[in-house]
Amino acid sequence: MGDKMPDSSQLVIGADLTGQPIAQAMRLANRHGLIAGATGTGKTVTLQRLAEAFSDAGVAVFAADIKGDLCGLGAAGNPQGKVAERIAGMPWLNHAPAAYPVTLWDIHGKSGHPLRTTLSEMGPLLLGSLLELTDSQQSALYAAFKVADREGLLLLDLKDLKALLNHLRDNPQLLGDDSALMTTGSSQALMRRLSSLEQQGAEALFGEPALQLQDILAPASDGRGRIHLLDASRLVHEAPKVYATFLLWLLAELFEQLPERGDSEKPLLALFFDEAHLLFAGTPKALQERLEQVVRLIRSKGVGVYFVTQSPGDLPDDVLAQLGLRIQHGLRAFTAKEQKSLRAVAEGFRPNPAFDALAVLTELGTGEALVGTLQEKGTPGMVQRVLVAPPQSRIGPLTEAERGALIAASPLQGRYDKPIDRESAYEVLMNRKGLGPQEDAAPGTADAAQPSFVDRAGEFLGTPTGRALKSMVGQMANQMGRQLVRGLMGSLLGGSKRK
Repeated sequence: MGDKMPDSSQLVIGADLTGQPIAQAMRLANRHGLIAGATGTGKTVTLQRLAEAFSDAGVAVFAADIKGDLCGLGAAGNPQGKVAERIAGMPWLNHAPAAYPVTLWDIHGKSGHPLRTTLSEMGPLLLGSLLELTDSQQSALYAAFKVADREGLLLLDLKDLKALLNHLRDNPQLLGDDSALMTTGSSQALMRRLSSLEQQGAEALFGEPALQLQDILAPASDGRGRIHLLDASRLVHEAPKVYATFLLWLLAELFEQLPERGDSEKPLLALFFDEAHLLFAGTPKALQERLEQVVRLIRSKGVGVYFVTQSPGDLPDDVLAQLGLRIQHGLRAFTAKEQKSLRAVAEGFRPNPAFDALAVLTELGTGEALVGTLQEKGTPGMVQRVLVAPPQSRIGPLTEAERGALIAASPLQGRYDKPIDRESAYEVLMNRKGLGPQEDAAPGTADAAQPSFVDRAGEFLGTPTGRALKSMVGQMANQMGRQLVRGLMGSLLGGSKRK
């Protein structure tokens, strides 16, 4: 960048060894990116720095807070020691301690707003991956979803699906030509998998009110992009499959609901997927292929996806090939296999005659990185050795009191906190058995508050800024509407398997 002062049109990463800023044009930030490096090399602080830069430019951010300290974005920093020295070496940075507009989320609703989706919105392919089903069990699940569509049964939470499976066990004729798919063994296996999911506490992920994408995309009152943080400090260790499946669902929903934007000055949303290897570990081949396709195409809808992991080798080659910005922190290489991987990482950058990237990789200190940006025409620039700019917010976690105050002051306060259990498959099937309405259900109450499919479509068509349409599938009372959206989901995520 020479002596040019960075501004909001630039995604500023830090400074090279001469003190000059290193940045990438914000209009290229939808070309995705990678933050990699060994534990303790500074990946989280780099993520924090990029989240601030996006927010300052008015771009919304969604990220997982794996270690629990990324929430420091919600408090002003107090730079001291080496951090203050680094700031002094970047006078062009205009560093000023500041808190950022942060919204906290937690699937269990304990350390943030409850975060939910519905089984209908997730669809059978992602749900099957979450349950780690065999091919025959996956086919049985597709058959169950097909009956739910035909019978007008909403699948919102786990009890809905369990009630449906029990109903199909007692009434196998409802399966029609698919009756051979729902064997006794497959049905029992599905029930066991669902019970296992409940034991992991994953039932909290499914239900209503479901996450509305426009709440993620809406800017803060001061025009900055709002930063949404999912507390995954326990989730990623206790239920990693739930963590990965939710992120994959979010990516798929964004792809389906956002309109094409073409070239624009900045992205609409930046997604940071920490522990990115979990997104692909054990993922069925058909699903992985669709996800690779989504990553390739979603940039045209204004979404930049940034993977955070220890090694680039954690990601499929087809995904790596699509990443425009590469920030590589230090790596360790003790074994022959690690040295081979190190060489592959170095070769992934455009060479810089000023230094040997392979040698530098093992010399980088905390907060240093090799950075490969995209030039103005979208071609890779030469790799640079960069000192990452310190964030303006706090490096470290919020206190419990600060977290509580942030949640209480959230513009989404009260919108997601109280669960809604409207009439869905469970209540309908209980009534058919003559057991009467359930005490915990309030038929008609929630439905009256739900916009129709036509209303939602009108909202979508009438929003020129590209804000996302509200989640549709699980909240539609209209069966035809549900089938339409499920068809879109199926075509995106391997729907060709569905019979």
